Amino acid sequence: MSARPLVLTSGGLVALFASIAVAVTIGPADISTGDVWASVAAHLGLGESTLAPLRDGIVWDLRMPRTLLAAVCGAGLAVCGAVMQSLLRNPLADPFVLGVSSGASTGAVAVVVLGVGGGVVSLSAGAFLGALLSFALVLALSHALGGSTDRVVLSGVAVMQLFSALTSFTVLTSADAETTRGVLFWLLGSLTGADWEQVLLCTVVLAVVLVVCLGHARTLDAFAFGEEAAAGLGVRVARTRVVLLCVTALLTAVLVSCAGAIGFVGLVLPHATRVLTGAGHTRLRVRRPGLRGRGGRASRH
Repeated sequence: MSARPLVLTSGGLVALFASIAVAVTIGPADISTGDVWASVAAHLGLGESTLAPLRDGIVWDLRMPRTLLAAVCGAGLAVCGAVMQSLLRNPLADPFVLGVSSGASTGAVAVVVLGVGGGVVSLSAGAFLGALLSFALVLALSHALGGSTDRVVLSGVAVMQLFSALTSFTVLTSADAETTRGVLFWLLGSLTGADWEQVLLCTVVLAVVLVVCLGHARTLDAFAFGEEAAAGLGVRVARTRVVLLCVTALLTAVLVSCAGAIGFVGLVLPHATRVLTGAGHTRLRVRRPGLRGRGGRASRH
């Protein structure tokens, strides 16, 4: 067995942890990587903290949640992008093609600008509900149009434009200058309000969705040959498409509700990963996926 997957995985994990440690040190306060490790070790019960309470709070309560949430959001959007690009057979597909981001933006704007929920519903909750509403509309519309892959993409684009228009109309007609600046800041994506509860929520949802997607890795390899070929190989196309679209939409909704509409990541990272690992979905590495040729022929190796 090739050692390349192990080397890539180990190198990736080392780079991830190193980047997290360095990212926490960036900011107005002069924090070193040693301070970061000391604070983390103390909070994990691995030693006594030698940092002043203020510096420890900067590391553990402010910068660490933001950095970890950024890592989780990047991983989650990359997973969603990889699944959707294969499922929809469109290299330009990303987690927001189903209108989830636009729906979340509309939900957030409705809470902040219009006061929907009477102060009981938070911005994150409003964004999450808006994302689910937009995805439900995409499913209903695509089903009414026949449910094919092209219809799903077209429905997503239509719903995305609809909710984008609703968001812009609400901001322009009902928000004052200060509220408009705050809303636009959130719409561009922000980790300012990150806390440990959001990190835990996003991590748990990412883990669950990742398990589901890995369970369908071979199926996604079959989708690369087209829906007819996948059906000929025994794949339940309609059921698989609905399941994977639902879990990726759920993950995207959770991430967007916590960090705002962070674009581009879900589009680029899957392609960058394939350059290093290959197109197989089990570990996205160079391997024989068990599917060969055109027209849906299969062979086992």
